[in-house]
Amino acid sequence: MTGIVLQWHLQTDIKILWAVFVISLLTVLGFFLIPFFEKYKLSAVGGLAIISLFISIGGLLAWHKNIKNNEKWFGKNYTADDALILTLLENPVEKTKSYKANASVDYLVSKDSTIETKGKIIIYLKRDSSIAALEYGSQIIISKSLQEIKNSGNPGGFDYKRYSLFQGITHQVYLKENEFEILPGENKTRFNEFIFDSRKRVLNIIRKNIKGEKELGLAEALLIGYKDDLDKTLVQSYSNTGVVHVIAISGLHLGLIYWLLLQATFLLNKRKNIKWLRPVLIIAGLWLFSFLAGAQPSIIRSAVMFTCIVIADSLARKPSIYNTLAFSAFLLLCYNPYWLWDVGFQLSYTAVLSIVIFMQPIYNWFYIKNKALDFIWKLNAVTLAAQILTLPVSIYHFHQFPNYFLFTNFVAVPLSSIILIGEIFLCAISFIPLVAAFTGKILSWLIWLMNTYVERIEMLPYALLDGLQITIVQAIFLLAAVAGFGYWLFEKTKIAWKYGLVALLTFFSLRSVSFIKANNQQKLIVYNVPQKQAIDIIDGRNYLFVGDTDLLADDFVRNFHIKPARVLNRIEEAGTLKNYFQSGNLIQYKSKKILLADNNSTFMISQDKIPVDLLVVSKNPKLYFKKLAETFSIKQVVFDGSVPTWKMAYWKNDCDSLRIPYYDVSEKGAFVMTLN
Repeated sequence: MTGIVLQWHLQTDIKILWAVFVISLLTVLGFFLIPFFEKYKLSAVGGLAIISLFISIGGLLAWHKNIKNNEKWFGKNYTADDALILTLLENPVEKTKSYKANASVDYLVSKDSTIETKGKIIIYLKRDSSIAALEYGSQIIISKSLQEIKNSGNPGGFDYKRYSLFQGITHQVYLKENEFEILPGENKTRFNEFIFDSRKRVLNIIRKNIKGEKELGLAEALLIGYKDDLDKTLVQSYSNTGVVHVIAISGLHLGLIYWLLLQATFLLNKRKNIKWLRPVLIIAGLWLFSFLAGAQPSIIRSAVMFTCIVIADSLARKPSIYNTLAFSAFLLLCYNPYWLWDVGFQLSYTAVLSIVIFMQPIYNWFYIKNKALDFIWKLNAVTLAAQILTLPVSIYHFHQFPNYFLFTNFVAVPLSSIILIGEIFLCAISFIPLVAAFTGKILSWLIWLMNTYVERIEMLPYALLDGLQITIVQAIFLLAAVAGFGYWLFEKTKIAWKYGLVALLTFFSLRSVSFIKANNQQKLIVYNVPQKQAIDIIDGRNYLFVGDTDLLADDFVRNFHIKPARVLNRIEEAGTLKNYFQSGNLIQYKSKKILLADNNSTFMISQDKIPVDLLVVSKNPKLYFKKLAETFSIKQVVFDGSVPTWKMAYWKNDCDSLRIPYYDVSEKGAFVMTLN
């Protein structure tokens, strides 16, 4: 993991990585040739060699996985005039205004030659009749120029560019009906075709028998991880109440599949001549479900772990859960080192590790004779244990903590398990219409019950602590404090107590420093929000919003583009700010003057030039910079995300001729100006 992280941030040359690998490997092998006592004397050297070997392996894996380092990556030779032959890697998914699909770039066609290439892009297709002919494996040729995937650049925003690169995706394109041509033939693999066809059949069964939009979306996500029909507000409700893991297919789901496979193959264990068939069928069933569910890191981790358990059981050996976890993580990171940044990967391992370490001690807090009550307490002990190590990770990524997670998990976990088993039963008996329809009605009601319960819990007062902000360094120290205090509780060693206390004090010290900085900040942020004007004026931990009021009602856009910056800066909305004054399009805050120009702006001609520290241009106003420069002395121009690209090009030329600095948020991300 150290090698993977260092390689991503330092981008070390491949020759250096190979040199470190060879030297470390030779040193480790050399230790087998020297006498025992010499090994003892040089044990530190041997340990460093092993550490260096694994760090170099991590670096090499990360280097090779980066598609930009591949000699056949299409981006090395691509120009806007070239044509591309693409293969769809999935069936097009319907979005609000278009269809979306990932595609591999197989060939780059230039005037002189055709080059075989590697790499993936995202294609957006306009809604029309030609979409019906496209599916997984379809090949198309396009000549429209690609756009490189970029981030919005808003403070604290999601790094979509890195997320896409980790999947080998670097570019995107929007295609209309006449901008691509479907080629004869298809480029499919039998296994992938089987998986896609199976997913399609399962989806058809669910859609035929499960009624209600919310219920259908959750049923699809729960069984095979299909999330395109999920209601966004429902997902937010599950996240706010601490049960979003029910939707994300993980060890909970695979554990149920494992249990079902154990029951289904029980008779095979009684016959010695075919006893070997049982682990084969169980492992095959586990991996088939994993691929049907989308082969996400969390489900693959569980599949690897359960595979190790099945193999160990068949060999009559009891494996260490810690070794199983470490081995599965090692295999996953060898396959895709960038899964290390996957939130599901991180939460999956921290949750299982936390349960393994803390579940039994927490369960031992109470002794309950009644079996039903004891079972209920055991479920709560598992939930509490899982929260201990996942808490720092979830706060770092999601900036919130659900206060009533125990109550929601107590109902949602067993209910979702029943629903999952019911969906598997539905698929098994789908050829009997009456039974399938009756089962679908029961499942629809159970899903409605779970959704309603989660939404009601979310509506309770103080259900969510929102806006929590910790840095990655603070998260590491918080985990270190948990590790120190946990080891002290188990082993009663004073040194662990001291380490835990130092880590906790460091965590609170870092947080105190961040709060002091937040209290003293004074800045202006012009956000990059497509087709919207959005500005925050910040004074300490308060902000005043200036911009399109419809953003206040659009939770999704606001949460995606603006909320991360507000969480990062630890700010809350204020009715007004001291020393803030606005007259028409002119804002004065302390010593700074900000001029807003949008569709409704009109400017009077003045003989005396008015000094303006910042001009923010939004939408498509009737604006002539040469005339504007006669009235205002402008120090800086910012074009926000609502300005048309074609119009901005003219204004940029005007700024260049007038020698006025300009900033384009759609290219460079949000504009941040210090107001101190």
